[in-house]
Amino acid sequence: MTTWEWIVVVAAVAVALLLVLAFVRIRRRRAHLKEQFGPEYIRAVSDVGTGDAERSLGGIEQTRKELHLRPLPAAARERYLDEWRQTESRFVSDPRDSARAAEGLVLRALEERGYPREEDSERLVALVAFDHPDVADRYRHGHAMVENVGGEQGTENLRKAMLDFRSVLEDVVQGAPTAA
Repeated sequence: MTTWEWIVVVAAVAVALLLVLAFVRIRRRRAHLKEQFGPEYIRAVSDVGTGDAERSLGGIEQTRKELHLRPLPAAARERYLDEWRQTESRFVSDPRDSARAAEGLVLRALEERGYPREEDSERLVALVAFDHPDVADRYRHGHAMVENVGGEQGTENLRKAMLDFRSVLEDVVQGAPTAA
């Protein structure tokens, strides 16, 4: 073989190796995001496609790693659970106010843990999904139920929201952040 043929062969092998390495890196990143975000990864991919979802979740992961989350002290956990019981007991007399108060209680607990106050609730849910992947959809569902209280299903939607918010609050108040 001539020198030029060897150069072409070596260049082709180098390009093939780079493509294989890139493919492996993408697959590892995808597997990491699926494992870290759980159901949130699947939801994001179905909403915006794989590439956009992975870029967005990668940004969320970076933001989350910059946060300084802390577990709640025992007194704060008890305070939130007591406040939850009071909120829940008001449900019969004022379901709408009780459900909104429950959502506010969840947001306050998240903020006290160190999550930022976000104008974009979807971004906040994605940040929470990093540490609590199983409850992100519960929060999203509860929020939707509070917003959709018209018609015959109004009180039933608020009841569902309360169940969702209780699940989220229990997980957020009791859980410790994962190592970032």
